[in-house]
Amino acid sequence: MSDTPFGFGLPPEEPEHGDEGKKKGDQGGQGGPANPFGFGGAGLPGGADNPFAAMFGSMNPADLGAAFQQLGQMLSYEGGPVNWDMAKDIARQTVAQGTQDGVKDASVGPAERAAVEEAVRLADLWLDQATSLPSGAGSAVAWSRAEWVEATLPVWKELVDPVAERVGAAMGSVLPEEMQAMAGPLLGMMRSMGGAMFGQQIGQAVGVLAGEVVGSTDIGLPLGPAGKAALLPVNIVSFGKDLGVPADEVRLYLALREAAHQRLFAHVPWLRSHLFGAVEGYARGIKVDTSKLEDVVGQLDPSNPEALQEALQGGMFQPQDTPEQKAALARLETALALVEGWVDAVVHEAAKPRLGSADALREMLRRRRATGGPAEQTFATLIGLELRPRRLRDASRLWASLTDARGVDGRDGLWEHPDMLPTASDLDDPDGFVHREQLDFSELDKMLGEAAQQNDPAKKDENEGDGEK
Repeated sequence: MSDTPFGFGLPPEEPEHGDEGKKKGDQGGQGGPANPFGFGGAGLPGGADNPFAAMFGSMNPADLGAAFQQLGQMLSYEGGPVNWDMAKDIARQTVAQGTQDGVKDASVGPAERAAVEEAVRLADLWLDQATSLPSGAGSAVAWSRAEWVEATLPVWKELVDPVAERVGAAMGSVLPEEMQAMAGPLLGMMRSMGGAMFGQQIGQAVGVLAGEVVGSTDIGLPLGPAGKAALLPVNIVSFGKDLGVPADEVRLYLALREAAHQRLFAHVPWLRSHLFGAVEGYARGIKVDTSKLEDVVGQLDPSNPEALQEALQGGMFQPQDTPEQKAALARLETALALVEGWVDAVVHEAAKPRLGSADALREMLRRRRATGGPAEQTFATLIGLELRPRRLRDASRLWASLTDARGVDGRDGLWEHPDMLPTASDLDDPDGFVHREQLDFSELDKMLGEAAQQNDPAKKDENEGDGEK
């Protein structure tokens, strides 16, 4: 996350201080933490008698105006639990700075758009032979990183707002009851600071994530608009740079994964709500450590907002050790693993006969998902959840076994209802699940047939007549 809490550092194109400020900061800036707003050091001439000069004396007018503008944005916010305008601004600023390897964002040109459209079109043709689910991509789009931020923020809002709401309520509840009625301005300031706190964290995380994702479904959740298969050409180039694989093969393999996700989310209508409900169910069981908030509230200082940020980053979220919480976590981890495992198995089946690099790309992506990254940091920081399919390989083996045993239609038919899907324990024994389910289905057919005969008077009379003969 950013070292400048709440995004109050100066814009990236401006120096942190003027030349004069640097010199004076070096001379008198020993001891004490850096000012969280980036307003320059104390210890300037006249600082003891003039606190405003001490805070702002080293800044030029343009820097001072920018800092006041950001401070005003934080304290005047009156919206929901997250300042999403701030989140978007910080995400866009983060994208504009480029990634650590120096790669900057760039507008997508006509040639890149055409290449993405062709890759998705070909991917859908190959997938037609690997799955019974029809195409789910009504269109194929090529996004810049900034376009990815704009397109995915509505889903981030859906995921994060419920948790942020709970934190906001906790911030108010830490005040004694007799003070709450008299603390309207203070509570309003806390809500504004809380909204800015989450806005900064989310904006920074989403901006970093935009520098690494290659599509709209990288984290296993549908972050983009329904029916749009999206790829990010600039990130695909970075992803394939040191693999020794032709660029068109890398693009096509990633298009296969994006198109496979789109099929699943388009034609399994309950899946999206199932995944988002699992995230929300887990988040509901997270306990906010109000003792840390109490410490912050007791020393609340508008010039020290990093205290709230440190509370957020320092383990303020603690999962409750209850059966409900454990069940919610298992449900979410299993659902993510099944989605990613199905995509992995289907894409491998489609790519293996056609792409010489299929095995290498598959292993690269498996490792990438298993080791985590910005997406995992985002969820772990914001809602105390590591969003990562820990059992991807187990799930992929299970789907492959189902393909061998039941064929493509039998395998994909399990997505008709969540109760038909394998459970966490089934991932331990994929072959046992395949064979046990086959026996269960046949026994169920037999039981249903017998029940139908008993409930049908005509057949019942006929059977009784046959018995008398």
